[in-house]
Amino acid sequence: MPPTDPPRRPRRRPDAAPIVRRNTVRVPFDVARHLRAGHPWVYREAVGRPLRDAPGVTLDVVDPDGELCGRGLYEGEGAIALRLWTRDDRPIDGALVAARVKAAVALRRRFLDLDALQHVRLVNGESDGLPGVAVERYADYLVVQLFSPSLTEAPALRAALLDALEAELAPRGIYEQRRHRSLGGEAPRQAGAELVRGAPAPVELEVREDDLRFLVDVTAPLSTGLFADLRLGRRCVRAYARDRRVLNLFSYTGAISVYAHAGGAAHVTAIDVAAKAHARARRNFAASGFDPETPEHVVGDTFKVLARFAERRTRFDLVALDPPAFASAAARGGKPWSAVKDYAELVAAALGVLEPGGLLAAASSTHKVSADEFDAALADGAAQARATLKIIDRAGLPPDFPVVPGFPEGNYLKFALGVRS
Repeated sequence: MPPTDPPRRPRRRPDAAPIVRRNTVRVPFDVARHLRAGHPWVYREAVGRPLRDAPGVTLDVVDPDGELCGRGLYEGEGAIALRLWTRDDRPIDGALVAARVKAAVALRRRFLDLDALQHVRLVNGESDGLPGVAVERYADYLVVQLFSPSLTEAPALRAALLDALEAELAPRGIYEQRRHRSLGGEAPRQAGAELVRGAPAPVELEVREDDLRFLVDVTAPLSTGLFADLRLGRRCVRAYARDRRVLNLFSYTGAISVYAHAGGAAHVTAIDVAAKAHARARRNFAASGFDPETPEHVVGDTFKVLARFAERRTRFDLVALDPPAFASAAARGGKPWSAVKDYAELVAAALGVLEPGGLLAAASSTHKVSADEFDAALADGAAQARATLKIIDRAGLPPDFPVVPGFPEGNYLKFALGVRS
């Protein structure tokens, strides 16, 4: 028999009365189509009525015909009005949370050796069916990141999340970071990560990644000091570092520097505006059994240091850049930085100290820069430097960061290795 198209849902008659639901949010058809394709966010501008519900309230999302798109939790404020948890009318309750945690951990166990991987993401938010929730393991401790106020305002769901994590993973302790911001963009409402279950962790906890070791602070308010999402990028730098003079920009706690040194780099120079970051980097070198004084650590604004290197004709064979998405003028020691606006300028400055035939390892970790925009910034930067850049390798998110294809914001990490010619 010839193949047949799948049956289509009949359209409602124009004169038919719309389906009426309580506690609903109505969205246009084009938004409904994206939600049904897997996108989990309903932006406030797409909502057809003012919302005055409390954060954590369950709302149904419907199309203009009143047909259900899904069910989510209201955010309370911010650009995202609510995040979908289901695409049917199942209740959002503790049983659903427990099932999602169990499925997320089972997925990692199926494709990864969790016994060997001490630093791993175990729950990846929306793509694991737990919107606004990320869970990472650091040795015997878990760090739960809450990016949405909806879960903090739903204590039964939050308790179910912690119970499920304890049941599945039996950690020594669980820390919680509240990462959501207010409508005005103020800093996170919690100064540091809070111990919510179990025993406290050491001030500096040692974790293994590949054959290297790093010290992390699971109590830190924003970052523990080691980013799991850039694991494949670090391995790429290591693979190409042998006998090369490596420059690590925005070096932070030196993870890329450690990987470059482990890969046989002839020399490593690291630039960061914070002297405290360099102190942690030295301890990371020592933790992996390397001489902490081997790399050169430069304290200063990246652009100013690059300009000084260019003036002195200091050159490198591999330049790695993994800038923050945003940084204030005070944090940078100079002008404010935005990855959306300033990436091309950074690429041009980096190419200005890169030898012909040298390698540029460039990363961007904000969903506000698309893959096309990232490549455009690389091209613009090369043009500004009057250089030719050819991409020879790329890396993305590792397998513990699964992404639903209908949610492009979830595939936020870009990493490219290019050769200057």
